[in-house]
Amino acid sequence: MPLLELRDCTVRFGGLAAVDGVSLAVGPGELLSVIGPNGAGKTTLFNLITGVYAPTSGGIRFEGAPISGLPPYLVSQRGIARTFQNIRLFKQLSVLDNVRAATCGRARIGLTQCFLPSARVEAAEQRLADECRELLGLFGLLDRAGVTASSLPYGDQRRLEIVRALATRPKLLLLDEPSAGMNAGETLALMSLIQRIQSEFALTILLIEHDMRVVMGLSPRIIVLDYGKQIAEGSPARIRHDPRVIEAYLGESE
Repeated sequence: MPLLELRDCTVRFGGLAAVDGVSLAVGPGELLSVIGPNGAGKTTLFNLITGVYAPTSGGIRFEGAPISGLPPYLVSQRGIARTFQNIRLFKQLSVLDNVRAATCGRARIGLTQCFLPSARVEAAEQRLADECRELLGLFGLLDRAGVTASSLPYGDQRRLEIVRALATRPKLLLLDEPSAGMNAGETLALMSLIQRIQSEFALTILLIEHDMRVVMGLSPRIIVLDYGKQIAEGSPARIRHDPRVIEAYLGESE
C-alpha cells in the first residue's frame, strides 16, 4: 500500500488550474522527486498535500486514510512535515527554540497545565528539549543552540529548517527546493544529508528541486509537471531523454 496517494487531484484558482488532474503514489521508504519549469505547479502540489489548499477535485490518502481538506496542523500530526522554498524560520528565536516549537503538537500539555506548572509538565518539557538538543547534535548545530536563527550562515539555516521538520517525527518529509541559494560545496553536503536522514530516520521523502545534479543523484524515480499537468514519470535516464520534458524546459522537442 502506498504511504501517500493522490488521485486525479486538481486545484483551481478562478479559471486557472495550478494542479490539473495529478495522480501519484509514494511508497514507504521511497525518495521521489518532482521537477518542472517555474510555474509548473510544484509548490502548489506541496501546499495541497500539507493542507494549505484543499483540492477542487480528487482525493489524497495517507497511510490509507483520507486527508483531503484537513488543516495543516492535523496533516502534521498525521506524520507529514515540510520545508519551504524560502526559508521560514522564527528568525529572532534561538536555534533550540526553533526546534522546540516543532514539538508542541507532541507535548500533550493542556492549557490549564501551562498556567499551573507541575513536575509532570516540567519533565515533559525537559524530555522534549533533550530530544531537540540530540537532533541538533546529529546535524552539527548543537554548539549554536543558543544563538538566534537569523545569525546562522545560509546553509546552516537550511539544515535547521530540516531539523525542525524532523522534530515533528514525520513519516513523510517534503523538501521544497532545499538547495536553492547554495554553492556547489553546500549542495554536495546537502545531498549527503538527505541520504543520511532517509536512512537513519527511515523516512519517505518527496523532493522538489531545480538542481538536476541533486535530482539525478538522489532519486530513483522522477515525476515531471508542466502547467499543472503530469507529463512524464520514470527513472533519471528515461526523464533525461523524454522529448516532452525537453520541450517543457527548452521550448523545443529537438
